[in-house]
Amino acid sequence: MKVRMESGGGEAGRLLTVAFAKESLSQSPTPANLIEFCDRLAAQGQRVEVFRLVLETTSLRMDDWQLSLAGATVILRYSSNYDIVETLLRNVLRCEPDNVAAQAFLAHIRVASGDVAGGCALFSGMMQRYPAEHANICEYISMSLLEAGYPAEALKILLSHLQGGNVTAALLNNVGCALERLNRSPDALPWYEKALALAPSSPAISFGYSCTLLKAGRLREGWEVYSKRDLIVSDKAAWFLSLPRLRPGDDVSGRKVLLFDEQGLGDTIQFIRLVPYLLERGAEITIVVPATLVRLLTLSFPGVSVRNKENFGREDGYSFAAPIPDLPYIAGVMSVRDIPDGIPYLRADDGDVARFASRLPGRRPRIGLVWAGDRRTQSEHVLADKRRSVTLADMGSALMPVEATLVSLQFGPPRAEIEAWHGQALFDPMGDVRDMADTAAIAKNLDLVISVDTAPLHLAGALGCPVWLVSRWDACWRWGDEGRSSPWYPNMRVFRAKERSFTTVLQEVGLALRNWL
Repeated sequence: MKVRMESGGGEAGRLLTVAFAKESLSQSPTPANLIEFCDRLAAQGQRVEVFRLVLETTSLRMDDWQLSLAGATVILRYSSNYDIVETLLRNVLRCEPDNVAAQAFLAHIRVASGDVAGGCALFSGMMQRYPAEHANICEYISMSLLEAGYPAEALKILLSHLQGGNVTAALLNNVGCALERLNRSPDALPWYEKALALAPSSPAISFGYSCTLLKAGRLREGWEVYSKRDLIVSDKAAWFLSLPRLRPGDDVSGRKVLLFDEQGLGDTIQFIRLVPYLLERGAEITIVVPATLVRLLTLSFPGVSVRNKENFGREDGYSFAAPIPDLPYIAGVMSVRDIPDGIPYLRADDGDVARFASRLPGRRPRIGLVWAGDRRTQSEHVLADKRRSVTLADMGSALMPVEATLVSLQFGPPRAEIEAWHGQALFDPMGDVRDMADTAAIAKNLDLVISVDTAPLHLAGALGCPVWLVSRWDACWRWGDEGRSSPWYPNMRVFRAKERSFTTVLQEVGLALRNWL
């Protein structure tokens, strides 16, 4: 049964959604309906209700293994609660002991939770028991290893299988992904192209191909494919997503254009630099972003309307909408030479700069530190964050002591690591930070920012502050396969990990810092 939920806004609307979901599932408890209702609840920010709905629905129907499998899929989609996922999968296997998908899912959970040897042992047993399923199992193994940060191991397994086993689009895609994460993007592209030849409509393969084109420096082709991605937005029912998508060459003179955030804060900060391109062509622009960016972008782009997406209601009169990461494509950034060199393009409030200057220690130089990205909830994002983040203890032991004032720009839960820090004094002004405009004001008082690949890094780059990137081994596409600099931020120096561990690259940063001082 396909159902459609309509409810009002606010708390009453959320309660109605939950009640309707429970009532409908009591009448028609299908895996499709469970997933649909949970996706709707998650889009409203009701993650706790998602977990409750899954547990209540599956616990009442323990013999419906398909419902348990759907529940495990949902829990992993919106969290890293591996214990709940494993419990649901074990129920699937109680009912269906030879369910290959559930066994592979369980092995992946072991890898994702850090038990790589245990997960691989489960995969190995499956390869022996199910020789007809080798291609599918190889796909599962390689993807688990890729997400956990083992691209070399994934590539070895994939190439071994492809020497004589079945060839599928998913396997070819995973080879391309492994090569890209090993910073061999030109080598990866033919594998993606072979995968697309077998599965031309696959959005996942297309997205990986686009990012690899961009990482290889082929921006003209990369943006074209990238623009066709499935948008990564929290509210897929947002009214402005139905507006005509702005494309290169569209006439925007005298027309209202809505730009909205997509993916992360870093993407918004990186690509918002191209707003002047649309202003110069006569567009009337509204930017819809999270609250933390509203004041910063209002200060930086006085000619546009900047709105908080949390309370942005339906408005008429817009001719086009575009996700902010589409702006390089729209503005014709077809090579690194086309990237606008106007740095800085973001600005801090002078009063805020002075306010934080009075609070910071007077001793110079002042060096800002960011050691971890935002702690996300979805398993896929949690694993990605583990690959890019370090701990304060690891960064501190490599960089300190130094003859400088150290200032924390760390946000989110990793900031709590400061409480257990007993090394060189680290000044932490982040308790007084309301939004990214305040963070920008602090950064303008610093002489250098050292950061992993997360939003404050982009902020420092956009403000024109000297900034050093501590990049993970499988570098993000925007930093390319190699090199010590970035055309996106001329004020940036890139330090690249050459292995899964950050130990060596952090030591390199520490040596460079002492030479800089």
